[in-house]
Amino acid sequence: MTSLALEFDHLTDGLTGEDFRKTFRHHPAGVAVITGDDGTGPVALTATSVISISAEPPLIVFSASALSSSTSTLRSCDSLVVHLLSSEQHWLAKLGATSGVDRFSDLEAWTRLATGEPRYLGVPVWIRARVAAQISAGASTLFVLHALESHCDVADAAGATTPLVYHDREWHGLTSKSKIEV
Repeated sequence: MTSLALEFDHLTDGLTGEDFRKTFRHHPAGVAVITGDDGTGPVALTATSVISISAEPPLIVFSASALSSSTSTLRSCDSLVVHLLSSEQHWLAKLGATSGVDRFSDLEAWTRLATGEPRYLGVPVWIRARVAAQISAGASTLFVLHALESHCDVADAAGATTPLVYHDREWHGLTSKSKIEV
């Protein structure tokens, strides 16, 4: 795994943090929960920064704030599970975004993959990935993941569930009614 720190201290002008956050509240994003375990116990966090960056090789990127209690553990993990949430899992998104709670206290809500990573049950789409690189950027870490295994419950993904989207500080289910005909 590659670890890289980029220096941004010279960037002193630009938007304030509040103006930047206010602007991005108007940019909807898919919601995922990232889980990992470095041997000290499972952790999870909710991320709206997950993107695919390459199909060959299959690479995923997400960012994790240094303020998250899970980030330091994720930085020590060799592999992680990215859960792409449907609106039916909004409870899981809220759980991963809530500070100070045990995100794995409900033993019936999660299991471990054969390779050891924690995985939440009932999530129709998930990806197990190796951490290929970490890049320190400002108050966050960018994780570059190499996808190793995926699960996509086609029956659920084809119509029984709707993707979970975060927009303007609220959760939304993306339905066929939101489709724009071109």
